[in-house]
Amino acid sequence: MAIQQSIWTLDGKKLDTTVLNTEKELEDLLCGNIAMLNPDWLIIGRQVAVEGGYIDILCIDRGGSLVVVELKKELTPREVAAQAIDYASCVSKWHIEDIAHAYLKYSSNTGSINDAYKNKFGTPLDEDTVNSSSVSTVIVAIKMDKSTERIITYLNENYGVPINILFFTVFNHKDEKLISRVWLIDETEPVQNKTPAVEWNGEYYISFGIDHNRSWKDAVRYGFVSAGGGQWYTKTLSILSPGDRVWVNIPHTGYVGVGEVLDSVTKASETRFIVDGLEQDFFNLDLDGDYLKSENDENAEYLVKVKWIKTVDTRKAIKEAGFFGNQNTACRPANDKWIFTIDRLKETWGL
Repeated sequence: MAIQQSIWTLDGKKLDTTVLNTEKELEDLLCGNIAMLNPDWLIIGRQVAVEGGYIDILCIDRGGSLVVVELKKELTPREVAAQAIDYASCVSKWHIEDIAHAYLKYSSNTGSINDAYKNKFGTPLDEDTVNSSSVSTVIVAIKMDKSTERIITYLNENYGVPINILFFTVFNHKDEKLISRVWLIDETEPVQNKTPAVEWNGEYYISFGIDHNRSWKDAVRYGFVSAGGGQWYTKTLSILSPGDRVWVNIPHTGYVGVGEVLDSVTKASETRFIVDGLEQDFFNLDLDGDYLKSENDENAEYLVKVKWIKTVDTRKAIKEAGFFGNQNTACRPANDKWIFTIDRLKETWGL
């Protein structure tokens, strides 16, 4: 699928395209503003040495997963897809110590990865869940040969391999250069692994962040899980459907409950509960948490109603070495850690 980008001024003049002189120029541009690729990425290294070569830009996302960014300013042959996946396989084995070391080198020892993550995302880095999900790979290029596009689309759509292409075009406008970009595969949809290494057991993981905005006591009392503050936090709730079983983990605390989904995700301000026989709006309930009352749909609080099977107080949360963790609000894990976690929780809670 050939992707062509053009820009016109409002008076109908089509802007001329130009080229970057070197890949370093592109690298400098993106490192100066990584939000051009994704505002939820934090750069942790440039020209990171791995077996077989150097990763142009290495990032960590809000969920603690690594992102390999490979840059090509010219037509990109299909070999680059294999190269980028190879780089991803190299860093997939990294521990928090490796990530911390890479960031120290990138920052010239001026700060830690923990501080950088907290400054960018406003929450502490959960070291237990760092690099626990698949490493994503992004190839940034002006154009791709058709075989590369076919390969990446096939891997993504049929095998859930998190690899994508971002096409960019540079335009001349007076004394400035403008850059536009478009993804080959829509980045707004949650990635779902279609052929997991371990067969998915049909049960979902929920990360329930508690602070002044959110209360586990409320969730237990009224029957729900929730998230808010941006699409990254809320979009994965859309994978849940009535009848799904969810296991709830509070980051840095442990697993606190399991339940059955009753309804699909809804905006908190539009959700109603039956309390003592009376229907009430969510924000009229007797709540310990504040929750997010933003008028902006993207930043608002969203809920999924749950019928609890088992819950415990946060003081009795279950947290053990080897337990599955992930900073996505909802996901469908397919690995040995998840199976181990569920087995241990069922045993501990007598389910």
